[in-house]
Amino acid sequence: MVELKTAAAIEAMAGAGAVVARALAAARAAAAVGVRTRDLDEAAAAVIADAGATPAFLHYQPGFAPTPFPAVICASVNDVVVHGIPGSTRLADGDLVSIDCGAILEGWVGDAAISFTVGTPRPGDQALIDTTAEALAAGVAAARPGGRLGDIAAAIGGVGRGAGYGILRDFGGHGIGRRMHEDPSVPNDGRPGRGMRLQPGLVLALEPMFCAGGRDTYRTAPDGWALHTTDGSRAAHVEHTVAITADGPRLLTVA
Repeated sequence: MVELKTAAAIEAMAGAGAVVARALAAARAAAAVGVRTRDLDEAAAAVIADAGATPAFLHYQPGFAPTPFPAVICASVNDVVVHGIPGSTRLADGDLVSIDCGAILEGWVGDAAISFTVGTPRPGDQALIDTTAEALAAGVAAARPGGRLGDIAAAIGGVGRGAGYGILRDFGGHGIGRRMHEDPSVPNDGRPGRGMRLQPGLVLALEPMFCAGGRDTYRTAPDGWALHTTDGSRAAHVEHTVAITADGPRLLTVA
């Protein structure tokens, strides 16, 4: 069931989104050569705790996962597209890092992700990150009343396909509100003019995930969480929580 949010609910979600934005900024600031991905998790956790919020990812267990998620952020490095578990791995020069984070404040959820490189980028990595961000911007621009869900999917997918990147099967954006994952699902590729009609009050987490090697397939790590590209190519993931309003799209995961 799709729930349309009131203006007051959207304001409350913007509060949760601001916490997420600050947590992501803290994780990025902590990232450096030699730093453990666990250290990024601790930096984000401190921001969320200081805000009086609750981590949305910690102990979360969707249907596909064999165990609850054990951390505050997803830290996905190089060929890990999404759902990387932070740990003792130390970042190396040239690593491509994607951080996904969610927070709950006053019962409302914010969800966002960023991708960046540590040290000196490898050839092609910045273009991959920039294109993924461009696709997110295109999806946000399509999130307007009167449009269709397929318009968002087509806008995101058109940018990724145009650049020759793979788009992860089975995973994409989603509705969000009191729960992190609500209806509707938002594919990262599709046909315009299809799907449900977009209305003011609909809040979506849009999250392009592109794979440099051009394949749409993935393999799941033994931990049951991390999704790797099947060809070992690098991946990028960016995300914003977006409210559809009568005046157009509003980003909720900004500081």
